[in-house]
Amino acid sequence: MDWITLLRSLQSDFIKRLTSGCLLHCETEGQYSELTIISGERLKALREFCWQMAEKYKRVSPVREVFISYLKGKLGEEVVKERLADFITEVDYEKRFGGDGNIDFTLTSDPSIGIEVKSRHGRIDRVRWSISSEEVEKNAVVVCILIQEDVSEAQSEYHLFLAGFLPTRMIKLKTGKISFGIEQLLYGGGLFCYLEQLQSSINNYTRQQPPIYQYLPKQEIPSKPTNNQVTKSFVKPEYGNEDLNLFYVQMGDQCFKKGEYTNAVTNYNQALEVNHGDISLYYKRGLAHYQIGDYEAAIADYSQAIQMNFHDAKYYNKRGLALYQLGRLEEAINDYTQAIRINPNVAVAYKNRAEARSHIGDNQGAIEDYTQAIKINPHYADAYKNRGITRYLLGSQPGFPQAIKINPQDAIAYKNRGNARSDLGDFEGAIEDYTQAILINPNYPDAYYNRGNARSDLGDFEGAIEDYTQAIQINSNYADAYYNRGNIRLEIIDKQRAIEDFQKAADIYRKEGKLEALKDTRERILDLEIEESLDILNF
Repeated sequence: MDWITLLRSLQSDFIKRLTSGCLLHCETEGQYSELTIISGERLKALREFCWQMAEKYKRVSPVREVFISYLKGKLGEEVVKERLADFITEVDYEKRFGGDGNIDFTLTSDPSIGIEVKSRHGRIDRVRWSISSEEVEKNAVVVCILIQEDVSEAQSEYHLFLAGFLPTRMIKLKTGKISFGIEQLLYGGGLFCYLEQLQSSINNYTRQQPPIYQYLPKQEIPSKPTNNQVTKSFVKPEYGNEDLNLFYVQMGDQCFKKGEYTNAVTNYNQALEVNHGDISLYYKRGLAHYQIGDYEAAIADYSQAIQMNFHDAKYYNKRGLALYQLGRLEEAINDYTQAIRINPNVAVAYKNRAEARSHIGDNQGAIEDYTQAIKINPHYADAYKNRGITRYLLGSQPGFPQAIKINPQDAIAYKNRGNARSDLGDFEGAIEDYTQAILINPNYPDAYYNRGNARSDLGDFEGAIEDYTQAIQINSNYADAYYNRGNIRLEIIDKQRAIEDFQKAADIYRKEGKLEALKDTRERILDLEIEESLDILNF
């Protein structure tokens, strides 16, 4: 197993633990920790610095916006400073008007190796970090920090997660920006080792070959690499241009089939250097860029393909998907529409446009597109299911039965139909659907939770508690299940256990950053504790 595969495997485990709150927390400077907590005098000093910077650059942007922006950045930098300690040196802001010059830290022993820190607040399944081509050029790695709390002037404590890192040599970006999610990062525990090996490789004038050339002969390195990244060197095989192009295309296709999308991009880059007029290569490279989450690069490739042939619907459809991922929904709809104009007989184009229309609130348009997708392909279960959801949002009778008819083992369709029945007041019908979903998938916590809600509405408190308990056994961090079980326990006058459930829910809401739910739950706990104290006094 190579080091990248290992760090990605560790990253997957870290993401699972991040959702459950089971993280490594070490307060010793210079030692690795997944969680860093900043509060007290340390946070006060950061605030004071950020207010100074906000005042300094208030002509550029409103003072509060500048303050928040700097505080986000400094919180992330504090995490990296604490984890790497003397191994790195901080860049002096005062030396550069407008910031740090796109470098936050350098290695103490080698200032040519730059480190860029990116800090973001948001849900782990949605948050994305971005880096510009200039930052890629100037830095050896980008380190990503996830801030649990919303950044504001009044926040008294921050829980900061070292979300992961990416070597910039893995980022192929010549212009613009690239964004990526937590699942695309490498596990942060490998950061120190990577920087140590990078420093050693530069000091010893060695160069590592990119994966595409692992089968090709190596060449002696004549001089020390320039800039802060290890320079690559290779010997091309003795082929003519046509054969060389075919070689890179085949290598790229093989990498793509194996799921090695970054390597596929590297090979397609080489093929395009040999033959920059091959439209299929732009399309294939766009597909690979999309798979690694580089949607901007994917859009650029699909756009190039469209310029070369604006009569192929698939280029518009694929560009629409990339635009959709970036939240550029109107542009995505325009591309899907163009794809439909070129070829009105492709069901997936209607389905894609329907999803985009649904997200901008055009539910009627979404229903029409789902319906057209179903006309073209009567066995399109996803279209039936999504049309059912959209119709339900409009208050119409949902169309889940057809999705269930096509795929009777679709637990999600049963659960969704149960939701629709429940909201319409048909709790017994909803329970039937949730029960069917559970029979198909006995480890479906949402089905147990929703069935618990329906049973509660029917007054079956014992059954509701059983369902909430089962949901919690499957997912121990199901805060809403704890909360609702607490409510039921209050109904049956089991106040102490209700408080325990509310406390557990509050702990999870805090970890997940759900501040409104946390506030409500804490108020419930406080009210119950006051009631208990009054009961004791009256007794």
